[in-house]
Amino acid sequence: MPYGWDDVWEAEFAPYAEAGLVPGRVVRVDRGMCDLVTPVGAVRADTEFVVPRDPMKVVCTGDWAAVDAEGDPRYVRALLPRRSAVVRSTSSKRSEGQVLAANLDYAVVCVSLAAELDLGRLERFVSLAWESGAEPVVVLTKADLVPDTSHLLADAEATAPGVGMYVVSAETGEGVEELAAKLRGASSALLGQSGAGKSTLTNALTGTTAQEVQATRDADGKGRHTTTTRDMLPLPDGGVLIDTPGLRGVGLWDAAAGLGQVFAEIEELAADCRFQDCSHVSEPGCVVLAAIEDGTLPVRRLESYRKLQRENAWIASRSDQRLRAELRREWKQRSAAGREMYQRKRGGGGGHRHDRVY
Repeated sequence: MPYGWDDVWEAEFAPYAEAGLVPGRVVRVDRGMCDLVTPVGAVRADTEFVVPRDPMKVVCTGDWAAVDAEGDPRYVRALLPRRSAVVRSTSSKRSEGQVLAANLDYAVVCVSLAAELDLGRLERFVSLAWESGAEPVVVLTKADLVPDTSHLLADAEATAPGVGMYVVSAETGEGVEELAAKLRGASSALLGQSGAGKSTLTNALTGTTAQEVQATRDADGKGRHTTTTRDMLPLPDGGVLIDTPGLRGVGLWDAAAGLGQVFAEIEELAADCRFQDCSHVSEPGCVVLAAIEDGTLPVRRLESYRKLQRENAWIASRSDQRLRAELRREWKQRSAAGREMYQRKRGGGGGHRHDRVY
């Protein structure tokens, strides 16, 4: 079966196959239902049986699932463990993570050259991509709108060291073949703001007009949300591509490792600071500040590193508080259930109650 199925997935699926279920890859999720590709064809299934308490474990585009494809109605019965997942923090007060796409080989960050290059936002997206477990790729889109892209490419390369860069114009075809060769045979997802040209690029890579395209505003190069769901589409030479809705805000979610990749030069410098817990603000013997002084490290780069580190630490602390609160709530529920059972055994109060406590 195409769509990324391999021997490892098959081995993990073996217990479900023995139960008469079939494997399927989720290509779209919508209001408790999902569309999957399976060995028996396209299937639309209900996700009712895999609705978890943890929002990080909800069915997502890119998931591999165990499906009772012959049922009526059809249901997703389980999800296979994810190999990778692009996760951002939500804006909710519950400090939850949101999985944007799962089981990717490449997380493709799209940045429009039609607007001023925001290096801080690029660092944020690439941190998210590194943290996913997939390989980040940066695509500078709408190259036909810029007479000379060389300096913008140089800035992007310095901002995301070690990441493959592609300058692309879906209008003229520049760079499309090179990017297609990179993504061939793999599972990839396009990430970026509205107006970054993801839908246009998706059409160019898939050779279709599957995704609707809207014009961006001339004033600021931004666009409206063209894509409203995360759709997985097959690539003509093998592999699949997920086009995601434009992201106005991208909050980090437990992205310490991703930040370490994006700001590798700062962390390498920090390892030689005099104090292990150096904050790189005013400590004597701070190698990072010395690099600022001699001009080898840009001030903007350090300020961005500090900002994203603070944000990530804050999100982590909020997440820990939420998890602790959930554990306390579960403990209280179990304690209440235990007391009720004890009272029933003794013939005491509570025998008249028929509600179950979980």
